[in-house]
Amino acid sequence: MTDTEKVVTVNRKARYDYEIIERFEAGMVLQGSEVKALRAGRANLKDSYAAIEGNEVFLHNCHIGPYPPAGPNNQHEPERSRKLLLHRREIERLRGKTLERGFTLVPLRIYFHGGRAKIELALGRGKRAYDKRDAKRRAAAEMDIEQELRRRR
Repeated sequence: MTDTEKVVTVNRKARYDYEIIERFEAGMVLQGSEVKALRAGRANLKDSYAAIEGNEVFLHNCHIGPYPPAGPNNQHEPERSRKLLLHRREIERLRGKTLERGFTLVPLRIYFHGGRAKIELALGRGKRAYDKRDAKRRAAAEMDIEQELRRRR
């Protein structure tokens, strides 16, 4: 993250549920009230995903809350599908990986970079239940070690 980026929301569950293989940055096609709502931090990536439809990529189930000062005639639908902007080569590469190898496109975070709304997508493979238990066990062990080191200081 650079100093010109302002993070709006992070999908914390994504790293828990998916093994992240590769990351991509994509632009988002938004309406005016959606941009204002994002600047106010009214977004949630929980249960959202990206899908390739034809030659385009869309973000589904991403909730961007209403922006009250926009007025009733200028409001957006909170959970509409939003088009993502990627290069054609990137889309074709992602299509091949998601079809052949069973990867999923998972949104990791929404942020502003240079005044433009961006989304960080990840190519991920779903973790099994035993992988999640193992990750929890490792995190607990690391926390115990850190606590012991702090106690000894």
